[in-house]
Amino acid sequence: MSSVETTSPAPAIVDREAWLREREKLLVREKAHTREGDAIAAARRRLPMTEIAPATLVGADGPTPLREVFQGRDQLVVYKHMWHLGKPFEDQCEGCTATIWDFHDAAYLEARGVSFAIFCEGPYAETARFREFMGYTHPWYSTYGIEDPAYAGGGDIACYLRQGDRFFLTYESTSRGVEAIMSSHKLLDMTAYGRQEVWEDSPEGWPQRPTYSRWRTAGRPVGQWTRPGATPVGSPPTSEL
Repeated sequence: MSSVETTSPAPAIVDREAWLREREKLLVREKAHTREGDAIAAARRRLPMTEIAPATLVGADGPTPLREVFQGRDQLVVYKHMWHLGKPFEDQCEGCTATIWDFHDAAYLEARGVSFAIFCEGPYAETARFREFMGYTHPWYSTYGIEDPAYAGGGDIACYLRQGDRFFLTYESTSRGVEAIMSSHKLLDMTAYGRQEVWEDSPEGWPQRPTYSRWRTAGRPVGQWTRPGATPVGSPPTSEL
């Protein structure tokens, strides 16, 4: 269902030839942006790496050494999931929900020798119930009690390399770097109204709301509403699931 009124401002109307001319102008900039992205990726591949002490995390099978998290592969990509201790599911980070919801299958990473996992700040027993509720299939591991910043923290992506029994951190994103796996936001960027958030440079009158305000629906992160048992916030719980 559209959230934009039909009377809202809209792009100018032109014939197809005029539209194609403007589209071609933008394409030049898009190609330059792609090439710059390729150049940044090349520089990223040349970053030095830093060795990290192998930690033991807690997963579905209990305490799990870092080597096993790699699942027999040499590379590992991790999303670090925030966690609000003791809070109900609907009070967990809407940003982390939006990020992970957009990435359900790591098959293409695995085909290139890269494993994917979630490192979550909360205790495993608490976060595992949330994982089950959301229907996530990626391996989840708790970093609760681990202070090493190579593992701890939330809201970013970290990349690791294994060489025998030695482990290295090769890259870690900051801030909007997590958008690398937020496909819905990249698609919104292609639409006429964009993400409809106040920080965007949009024409006067374009529909916009405060940042993150559409990441929740009636008190829950948007992705949670498609889950079985996602009763309205405040409803008497039949169970946590």
